[in-house]
Amino acid sequence: MLVYGDGWREVTPREQLAALAALLRSQSAGRERHDELVRALIEAGELAQGLADAEFAARGFDDATPLQAAALALVVALARKVQASWSSGFASAGPTAWVELAALAAAAPPEPVRCRVAEGYAHYAVYPEAFMAAAAELRGAPLLIAGLRSIGLSLAAAVAAASGAAEVVTLRPHGPPFERRVAVSARLARRLAAHSGLFAVVDEGPGLSGSSFGAVGDLLEGLGIPAERIVYLPSHPGAPGPAAQARHRERWRGARRLVRVLDDVAPPAALAGWFDDLTGGAERIEDLSHGGWRAGLAPAKRPPIWAAGERRKFRLTTATGTYVARFAGLGRIGAAKRERAEALHAAGFGPEPVALRHGFLLERWIDGAPLAGPAAAPPRLGDYLGYRRRRLPAHAPGAGGEALRQMARVNAAEIGGIELADAVARRLDGLAELERRLEPVQIDGRLHCWEWVRAPDGELRKTDALDHCCAHDLIGCQDVGWDLAGAAVEFGLDAAATRELERQVLGRPDPLRTDVFRGLYCAFQAGLWSMAEQAAEGADRGRAAVQRSGYATALRRWAGVDPCAAKRP
Repeated sequence: MLVYGDGWREVTPREQLAALAALLRSQSAGRERHDELVRALIEAGELAQGLADAEFAARGFDDATPLQAAALALVVALARKVQASWSSGFASAGPTAWVELAALAAAAPPEPVRCRVAEGYAHYAVYPEAFMAAAAELRGAPLLIAGLRSIGLSLAAAVAAASGAAEVVTLRPHGPPFERRVAVSARLARRLAAHSGLFAVVDEGPGLSGSSFGAVGDLLEGLGIPAERIVYLPSHPGAPGPAAQARHRERWRGARRLVRVLDDVAPPAALAGWFDDLTGGAERIEDLSHGGWRAGLAPAKRPPIWAAGERRKFRLTTATGTYVARFAGLGRIGAAKRERAEALHAAGFGPEPVALRHGFLLERWIDGAPLAGPAAAPPRLGDYLGYRRRRLPAHAPGAGGEALRQMARVNAAEIGGIELADAVARRLDGLAELERRLEPVQIDGRLHCWEWVRAPDGELRKTDALDHCCAHDLIGCQDVGWDLAGAAVEFGLDAAATRELERQVLGRPDPLRTDVFRGLYCAFQAGLWSMAEQAAEGADRGRAAVQRSGYATALRRWAGVDPCAAKRP
């Protein structure tokens, strides 16, 4: 199934460095200053990744170049500032990074580079401070650190700052998702082979295959480095997923691993304390992550969850009220979501945002139960989608027409074989005509009935409206037609109700727009819930299966294929 996708943005190095200089000149202090330093670390890491990947694309392999050395030096200098701030309780910002910034500014090319979004910082509550805590055990060891691009580059800098190591390189695992490999120049291979101390391999993951870590392990062992000299610093203590190669799985079982996660550096009580000055001390802290937000509902009424898409979130009960602190993302990702939350709240569509600190967005809790089913669409649904269309323009490119076609065809083939895939491809002929008039916006992307809660004032509020236009999937920002189709599917709107919704949102009926996106929407949702089903256990596996089956049936009907035809078991 095609579900996941990488976010990226194009930046001009000198403009990015000017923005970093502005962050370094900031006069803020304390927690706010720390968050700015983390943002600078992330931005510098993404720029260094873009520069290194541009060289990789030109050469076909990784090399230790003067440009990469200058970029890595800046990222490590910023990581040292983050470490100084964190370890001093935000009292110190550490040494300056101006020399390193100036050196990279002198070496950086004028051409734009493509920077990938570091998914762990944006979606999965991966914190550089946790890697610093893990790396403390390596302090003083003769260490060469290999940071795997993308996010592993800045995480390697965090390891360097905490361990005191000065030698850092960056590698790009590439190739098929489950069979990554690493290509290095003869010069870089000699440098690695000549190192006589420990190697620290740093990245988020391991994921479904662990093949990025595996590829670097293959490289180092191929250079004659014994396994006992290789230390892995991942973002979680788990094993590689079901797509892992046998040799990689076996190596991981016996490897030395140093792991610290958010709960190690900021357990729930400490995290709640980030907001004490606004909320008062928390009298009760409830972890709502991994479906915990459904605990108050009877089992039969609990909505399905896609565990991989669940964010860390906590409900805080205080003397001043009840709040939810949910991970929104470190750096600019979290800042953009706070702005979106403020706009949606001011327009009457979402909960009130209170503060953004260390990547967690604090919002006032909305009491009330989620809608139990698609009995009727929310009364202000048209106003809500129209607001997003008019007021929330696209902030980054989402999947284009060809990528959407490929997603739909691949997922349809998984669901119903070549017959369904061909039928879906034929029905998507209208996308070419439609593409000329599409206007990408920050879609909601998740209009399922359980995402709506009736507040005490009787109004329905959208409780999860910030993340899905910039999630770790391939959809991203799309035309509002995606949300029109989503509303039609999730609330079972008939043709007349769908045309009325189009009038409210677009000012006119537009059957082609909603129809084309209906097929794309159902294909994507069928793929997403298929993956959720495979990963789930117990009752949640059954809930996900019901969702997957419903979207698959809807896709068959849309494509004109008998819904009663053979389905996957």
